[in-house]
Amino acid sequence: MKILNKNNKKIHSKLIIIGSGPAGYTAGIYASRAYLKPLLITGNDIGGQLIKTDNIENWPGEINKISGLKLMERMYKHVKKFPINIISDHINKVNFKKKPFQLFGYNSIYTANSIIIATGASARYLGIKSENFYKGKGISSCAICDGMFFKNKKIAIIGGGNSAFEDVLFLSKIVKKIYLIHRNKNFKAEKILINRVMKKIKNKKIKIYLNYEVKKIKGNENNITNINIFSKKKNKTKNIFIDGLFLAIGHTPNTKIFNNKISMKNGYIIVKSGSHGNFTKTNIPGIFAAGDVIDHVYKQAITSASSGCMAAIDAEKYLEKNNLI
Repeated sequence: MKILNKNNKKIHSKLIIIGSGPAGYTAGIYASRAYLKPLLITGNDIGGQLIKTDNIENWPGEINKISGLKLMERMYKHVKKFPINIISDHINKVNFKKKPFQLFGYNSIYTANSIIIATGASARYLGIKSENFYKGKGISSCAICDGMFFKNKKIAIIGGGNSAFEDVLFLSKIVKKIYLIHRNKNFKAEKILINRVMKKIKNKKIKIYLNYEVKKIKGNENNITNINIFSKKKNKTKNIFIDGLFLAIGHTPNTKIFNNKISMKNGYIIVKSGSHGNFTKTNIPGIFAAGDVIDHVYKQAITSASSGCMAAIDAEKYLEKNNLI
């Protein structure tokens, strides 16, 4: 990890947006159109987690399938049409006690009259002891990134939501065998995705284990070789030999640097919500939040984008009200 040089330059902006996913880019578009001339700091994961999605079919107006990477490239080009300063840096420390607010990056120190937090979320892991050792040695949270490494091999996918089923559909075109393992009885994925996967089960390429959890990940020095899964309901343990393990069990909001700096609950930033404006307002006047850092329910690209729009409008009103424009 790079350490911030205290002598690095300082950059000030009326409005700083942290994050370059759908929420961050949408906030950038709306803030730029309001002539706020915002500064957008991309973070390490430029484009957010959406770039790891193979096919998007529910983006309004996009009739044909589009990859997450392509959609985020379009958003970036859209943002660049307007007067906005996009900086590739990662914020690792903040000071919200003094104004203007301070953000400390690897390359610079940033100050702002108002901030929109849109830092997104990161893939969640199982928490099994051997898990860290096998990351990159068979364990992956990105089917699109790593799928081709497992051509004609056996893999397991953990999860029961849209991400898991999208991974099944994508990887079924590449791998030899898929074991879909879900800890509950019912899936949370959209019915259209479930139906597509169920049609593929007939060719015996996909096998489903419901009410099972991964208890052990085993392998050699170079790669995973097998996993132990256990069903509490059936009181049964199974040993499955695989070459790869793909995790699709949700995401954790990227809010660690805001601990004890802003009001949060279970890692999510608390916003005002409601129906009378300032939907994205946090407990600190001038700081707003959007996207996955505030949403543990819907978790869709379109809802992230819409909250980015609201955050930009809320920030504009704050800056105008306080004569900071």
